[in-house]
Amino acid sequence: MPTSTLPPGPKGHFLLGVLPEIRRDELDYLKFLVREYGDVVFLRVVNHPVFILSHPRDIEEVLLTNYSNFVKSVFLRESQALFGDGLLTADGKAWVRQRRLLQPSFHHERVAAYSRIMVDHAERLLGAWQDGETRDVFDDMIRLTMEIIAQVLFGNDLASETAQASAALRVFFEQFDERFGLYLLPEWLPTPGNIRYRRAIRRLDDLLERVIRARRSNGHDSGDILSMLLRVQDEDGSRLSERQLRDEMMTLFFTGHETTALALAWTWHLLSHHPEVQERVYKEVRGVLGERAPTLEDLPQLRLVDAVIKESLRLYPPAYGIVRQAVKDCQIGGYTVPAGASLAIFPWSVHRDPRYFERPEEFVPDRWADGLAKRLPRCAYFPFSVGPRVCIGNTFALTELALLVPAIVRRFQFRPAPGYRVHVNPSLTLRPRPGVRLVLKKR
Repeated sequence: MPTSTLPPGPKGHFLLGVLPEIRRDELDYLKFLVREYGDVVFLRVVNHPVFILSHPRDIEEVLLTNYSNFVKSVFLRESQALFGDGLLTADGKAWVRQRRLLQPSFHHERVAAYSRIMVDHAERLLGAWQDGETRDVFDDMIRLTMEIIAQVLFGNDLASETAQASAALRVFFEQFDERFGLYLLPEWLPTPGNIRYRRAIRRLDDLLERVIRARRSNGHDSGDILSMLLRVQDEDGSRLSERQLRDEMMTLFFTGHETTALALAWTWHLLSHHPEVQERVYKEVRGVLGERAPTLEDLPQLRLVDAVIKESLRLYPPAYGIVRQAVKDCQIGGYTVPAGASLAIFPWSVHRDPRYFERPEEFVPDRWADGLAKRLPRCAYFPFSVGPRVCIGNTFALTELALLVPAIVRRFQFRPAPGYRVHVNPSLTLRPRPGVRLVLKKR
């Protein structure tokens, strides 16, 4: 029976709510909240009411069954300086239109055509790796996936600019974390951090707008996504405006490399600490591929590779948190959620719930071997979200992971760098801090 009584939760600071605890250690605090208060937790961040949902039934209500009653969060709108009104931040009719225009770029047939690009770039990266060297493989994965998405989006027009783009995005993340740590100081304040933040976004804007302007003026069709979006028309014949095109390409450029790079980096981290699993993956890859690079046709046979990817995404989902805001009063988990309140959903904690996963904190790829994915409740495992707003690039990302893992593991083995510890940094995404330094051994 629904009740107007608030769910259990911490009292928090009279002014800041639980923001200091979140900033101190967000993921540990989240585990404490779920363990202490249950499937629905109420708290305040500054003066904003937040309901944390951890039961698949309640998550399905928000992301799928009644999704139209929930819009993107205030927190996500803080990133609009980078993404503008692109698909990541849009809502309502604008989101529906944008999704319809972008969807053809990510059909299975299109993704299949990108597969050769993915493998070719991986082979080029591996040619620069040396036996016995220690590398930050997160940096390498960022560079690799950025080069791939740059070619998919822009053809070769951005090939020489990816190092600049990567440096600008690094500054963006550093300053975004700093601004949130200072309780979201207004962006217009001329602090040194805000100045660096705006400069980084301007550099990215300049790069993308230069490429878009040149392509529009020469009319050249490179067969990439930019060419498609320059031609695409809505049902009423309208096209994307200059600003809309910039926002969508910026969104796709960021999301199209960041999440995959993170998934790869966390996969190498996990495999380096589980050498017996790493060796089994290598044997499977070698047995299927022999001496050649992987193709799409090989993927159904690479079952352990698939299980490793699923398990890595379970433990380290790149999009570790999803926040929505209620448009109208509603009932969730037996409680009344008022209009304007936020609902926070964390794949990070749901994926580690012992009700659905045995030994939930352990890396156990074999858990996926006997059809676990089909037996789980619908929203117990959702690394790319679920429902109408499921990540538009999830097929692209999963294909990229399924090809890059065997392409790399067949050539190199990973070991932890002595004395090096990785910390999990929950920012816009779940990033390793300061990186993932591993020792490479050539096969």
